[in-house]
Amino acid sequence: MREGTEVPTKREQFVQTMRAQFLGERMRALREERGLTLKYVAEYLGVEFSTLARYERAEWPFRRDHVSALLDVYGVHDEAKRAQLVELVELAQDAWRIDQWHQAYSAYDSADGTVIDPWWLQCRAEELCIYAATLVPDLVQTREYADAVVRHVEKAVLRADNVVRQVIARQQVLEDKKPSTRLTIVMEEPVLARPVGGRAVLQQQLEHLARLVERPHVNIRVLPTQVGWHPGIHGTFTLCRMARPYPPVAVAEHLGGRLILEAAAADRYAAAFDKLTELALDPMRSADLIGKAAGSGAARPGESAPAPAGQGAAA
Repeated sequence: MREGTEVPTKREQFVQTMRAQFLGERMRALREERGLTLKYVAEYLGVEFSTLARYERAEWPFRRDHVSALLDVYGVHDEAKRAQLVELVELAQDAWRIDQWHQAYSAYDSADGTVIDPWWLQCRAEELCIYAATLVPDLVQTREYADAVVRHVEKAVLRADNVVRQVIARQQVLEDKKPSTRLTIVMEEPVLARPVGGRAVLQQQLEHLARLVERPHVNIRVLPTQVGWHPGIHGTFTLCRMARPYPPVAVAEHLGGRLILEAAAADRYAAAFDKLTELALDPMRSADLIGKAAGSGAARPGESAPAPAGQGAAA
């Protein structure tokens, strides 16, 4: 075996993660954008053709020095761009550490190829489990509701318009997937009464939710106001349940950006979501409450009865 072709030993067996998959896809995209073949790049690195292929498929972890060398051969010489892409180098170095990763970017920033976009994760999930503490999640927002939410964050009109179009387009992408991504939402009851964008916008949004709950792959559960302390008390999060062999990934937005946790670190979020599902109203009672809210214009917080302990564990 030539120098630079080391692979994980049994002791440090490589664990496939979504981070490693992201890095592999990005490096392959850079290679293909330059019109370079696997054979040419492998020879440049001094590795076997099959080794580079496994790097790009995330079967083996990229080495830090290999990523640096590839940025050179792919012609990434701009200092600002290289400063951004250095995150790929760090990603390569830590690709087999699956505890947690963090990025300080706006909730509406799209991936530029140097950071992992939560949308990239969501597209690959078998099921998206969303705990919504304050707002209707963007994946089920109407255009008007999304516009009202986005304009409180994005002051530039053109950027806000682009973000709203992106939110609606992403909803359609998930809807068109075969099979459709399963979507389970636990929503705090006061969300149904919060007049984001005004009463007319809220009315449209509630009617939209009432239609969505009829779809087989959409499960919306309402967490009654009467429920006291619960494991989602610290804020909204999204849990991405991935296909095997990939572990779950949790995404939590905050004012400074977002926290993304994988595998064992995401297990606490999985357990929290399961408990929230138990505490929430069952699908039928949730749909009924949403329907009543849509009929009256908004739900009055506290008008629902709390679910019996353990109710609604099954979707």
